[in-house]
Amino acid sequence: MSEWAPKRFWKNTEVSEVEGGFTVTLDGRGIKTPAKTPLVVPTRALADELAREWDAQTEKVDPATMPYTRMSNSALDKVALQHTEVADMLAAYGDSDLLCYRADHPEALVERQKERWDPLLTWAAQTYDAHLAPRTGVIHAGQDETALARLNAEVHALSNCQLAAFHDLVSMTGSLVLALAATRDARPADELWSLSRLDEEWQEEQWGKDEDATETAEIKRGEFLHAHAYFHRATQS
Repeated sequence: MSEWAPKRFWKNTEVSEVEGGFTVTLDGRGIKTPAKTPLVVPTRALADELAREWDAQTEKVDPATMPYTRMSNSALDKVALQHTEVADMLAAYGDSDLLCYRADHPEALVERQKERWDPLLTWAAQTYDAHLAPRTGVIHAGQDETALARLNAEVHALSNCQLAAFHDLVSMTGSLVLALAATRDARPADELWSLSRLDEEWQEEQWGKDEDATETAEIKRGEFLHAHAYFHRATQS
C-alpha cells in the first residue's frame, strides 16, 4: 500500500491571536488537530514554533518533522479530555521516584547516587516543602503523604500543553523530581537527563557500551530535550 501525505496547499503561514491564545493560519485559515479541535495554544512563543514547522513543509506535509505540532495535538485531543487522570498518573511517580531507590553495593555506585541525586531531593524539599526519603533496594516503601500531596498539587496546576510535555519529562526519566526540576530549570536539561541515566552510565563504565542501546538512549535524549523546550515555550507569556 502506498504512503499518503497531504500536499502543501498554502502560501502564507502566520500566527494570529485568538480567543484563548494563539493559532497558526494558513492563507488566513486556522488549522485544526486530527480530532478537528481548533489548534489554539496558550503562548505566542509556542505558536511561533508551530508556524515554523508548518512553513518549513515543502511539497508534502511530513508529521515526522513537526514535533511541536504533534505534542500540541496530543495536548488538545488527549490531555484536555482527561487532565485529572493524566496528572494523577504522573504525580504518582513521586511515591516511587527514581532518585529515591538506591543501590546497596558497590560502594562507588552508592556514593555516586548519593552525591548526584541527593541535591535534587534537597531542591525538591526546599522548593515545594516536599521531603522524599531515599531507600536501599527495589522494594516499594511509601513516601510521606503530605509531601506527595504538595507535589500532586504542582502537577495538577499545569495547563494542558504543559502537562503534555511534562508527561514525557516524567515517563522518560522515571522521576517526578527530575521532571519538576526541568520545568524550573533547576539544572541544565542535559544534566537532568544524565542524572536519570546514572545507573545505565555506571553499567557502561563497567562493561562497555552497547551500540544499539546507545543509539536508543540518544533518541530518547532528543525527545527529553524537546519536551523541556516545549514546556518552556508553553509557559512563556
